[in-house]
Amino acid sequence: MRPVHPRGSELLAASTYLGNPQSLYATLRREAPITWVEEPGFWALSTHALVTKASLHPEDFCSRRGILVGEIGTTYDFPPTMMHTDAPEHTRYRRLVQPGFKPSMIKQLRSQVEAVATRLLDQLPIGEDVDIVEALSVPFPLQVIAEILGADIDEWQTFFRWSEAAIPDVLELSPEERVATQLEMWNYLISLAEDRRKDPRDDLVSAIAMATIDGDPLSETELAMFLIQLLVAGNETTRNLISGGLVALAERKDQWKLIVDHDEVLPTAVDEMLRWTTPVTSFLRTATGRAELGGQVIEEGDPVLLVYASANFDEAVFGESADQFDVTRSPNPQVSFGVGNHFCLGAALARMEADVILRGLRQRATSLQLIGDVERSPSSIINGVRHATLHLTR
Repeated sequence: MRPVHPRGSELLAASTYLGNPQSLYATLRREAPITWVEEPGFWALSTHALVTKASLHPEDFCSRRGILVGEIGTTYDFPPTMMHTDAPEHTRYRRLVQPGFKPSMIKQLRSQVEAVATRLLDQLPIGEDVDIVEALSVPFPLQVIAEILGADIDEWQTFFRWSEAAIPDVLELSPEERVATQLEMWNYLISLAEDRRKDPRDDLVSAIAMATIDGDPLSETELAMFLIQLLVAGNETTRNLISGGLVALAERKDQWKLIVDHDEVLPTAVDEMLRWTTPVTSFLRTATGRAELGGQVIEEGDPVLLVYASANFDEAVFGESADQFDVTRSPNPQVSFGVGNHFCLGAALARMEADVILRGLRQRATSLQLIGDVERSPSSIINGVRHATLHLTR
């Protein structure tokens, strides 16, 4: 008999901010850290310890059978992203692209990222209200991705449309419109990779385009898998990290003052923004055999949801201040980038982008104020902010 908590059915609705998600998560951590959600049928793991344990045992909880609740029961002829793979395929694919995210490559990108940030920050009005999402956190990571792809920076709006269409529940599109948009993105990125094969550069796209497996170049499907993930995951996480982080800072004047006044706070501030916003609410795994988690038997084939947004507020790990935003928090074992072999490849890039924005913004605004309500993204996957009006003052 699978244990069902009476509030478990609220889990997906809470993720879309139809209620107070942290209140629900706290209840589940306290009363049912592992519980069965009847519809559509999955185990929900809400504590830091359980999320970490399942993440560190991919041999017991695999990714190839889907990473989203909407993929339960779905099978793929070919994985749509590298996140849908397990060893040995995942290990091989990761080794191919890892050089593009090594520290020296990220360091090399910093000047480009700073140039993008400077252009956008210089356009922010001081002393007036501004939608910080529209003016900064949407265009910034997309323009960075355009730089990485070697594309025209003005194409970021097209990239935004493609990225939004790739995330379920974010855009209301007919099946035909979604397919057409995905095909448009696929063709563009494959064309980009083919150009790099003819004229390689010292960049990430060339590294992917020129990569080989057992001496064979990547297929068109493999190229698309890598490049679509770069485009979509490379901007969605950073965008919502910056949006949600700046909203949290605008709501807490003392925390922004610490950032303005103290350089040493910046690294811990970025980690706290990651913890607080948890840009990806959860990912799914599937039991490869009979397993045990938290004293509960998990049967082969059972879907298991890793609720990062709950794990990041676990009082057992973050203490009594888990529900408080603290830019000086240390240590901070947040799990927003995942844990184990699926730890986000782009983590260093996202951290660097957030650091660049904080450093640039604090030079321009000594005070941030939130004006009105925040409009959240209607997604159970992405913990996003659609609109947030801030007032910046010197």
